Amino acid sequence: MDIHRVFAEAAVLEDGEIKRLGRIGMTRDQLNDFARTLLPTDHVVVEATGNATAVTEILAPHVARVAVANPLQVHLIAKAKIKTDAIDARVLAKLYGAGFLPEVWIPDAATLARRRQVTRRRQLVRQRVRLKSIVQSILHANLIPPCPFADLFGGKGRAWLRAQHLPDDEREAADRHVEEYDRLSEALKGVERDIARAALADANVTRLMTIPGVDMVVAVGLMAAIGRIDRFDGPDKLVAYIGLNPSVHQSGDGPAQHGRITKRGRSDARHLLVEAAWQTVRSPGPLHAFYERVRGKRGNHIAAVAVARKLAVIIWHLLTKGEDYSWVRPSLHAKKLRDLELRAGHPPRRGQKGASYDYNITQRRRDERNLAQQAEGAYQRMTSGWRRTGPRSKPTGATNEERR
Repeated sequence: MDIHRVFAEAAVLEDGEIKRLGRIGMTRDQLNDFARTLLPTDHVVVEATGNATAVTEILAPHVARVAVANPLQVHLIAKAKIKTDAIDARVLAKLYGAGFLPEVWIPDAATLARRRQVTRRRQLVRQRVRLKSIVQSILHANLIPPCPFADLFGGKGRAWLRAQHLPDDEREAADRHVEEYDRLSEALKGVERDIARAALADANVTRLMTIPGVDMVVAVGLMAAIGRIDRFDGPDKLVAYIGLNPSVHQSGDGPAQHGRITKRGRSDARHLLVEAAWQTVRSPGPLHAFYERVRGKRGNHIAAVAVARKLAVIIWHLLTKGEDYSWVRPSLHAKKLRDLELRAGHPPRRGQKGASYDYNITQRRRDERNLAQQAEGAYQRMTSGWRRTGPRSKPTGATNEERR
């Protein structure tokens, strides 16, 4: 089935012959009617699209299997000179029948719900940023200097904004955007509350938060993208799934040439890991030493991406082995968990010394940073003698006897 927004083009492969079934409406009633015409031994193939999950849920109870194809790897469709919906459906059927269909993993219900919540939060954050940009453009168009405060929509920033001289229509527009910003902020709190409640019950999320620089947003977003860690045989598989593996070009007897990262796979997880990398390298530890070592050779941005890849490898080991990060800072982790509880709607305990109280003690924070600095120094001593080596090449103009 080659599915679209309002219809799907279907074709059947039976006894080596392709037959066109025609178009099917993309409503639940029409898909249910089509599903009842299928046999329990049938296999259905669809492409991974925005509505593929709903189509799979409707068809799966009526057939033996529903396969979801990876459209980026179906080159016969992407590179075809003559491309129609009927041809696309036939190609999918032939690839599946020959056993060459590149499939994608179908998440379970819990992972799908988490992905939807993460997407809702990301959309709300983008809408709030857009509103801020619109208000800034209004100020810029009326020759008003930049806001002297860090947050234009904060308490001091709003007071400053109200004091600026604007035309009546511009003033009304700015006020409407501020009101819409407040409405989105309340909706964002509700979504984050639901995410935090689910995260508190997930040991994998709290385990990822033992890594410095990984907070609730990053941990939940990564778990939503990863799903089950046991579907990755090794850390390199997870790195490739996120798109942080380097591209490789090799032909004949020549050496392999490694280029930039592929950027294939879960772009949302890749962005979260890069953001976490920038925060992680601000704290002492082996990852900070690794960042400095790469930064001296390749620059800041490449070093941050290298740290993101290293984080993906560490995450695979933590989730596979069920262990916390070795260089966890206990007081910082306790503070993260307390912030998670507050986001989930737990009542504040003012005047009581909770698990995160140690983070307020300067000496305790200093002692934990000293331990992390010792680990960073151990990594620097281990890598100080490393030398960059390349492929061995024979000297030109010399025979084997001369080289001996």
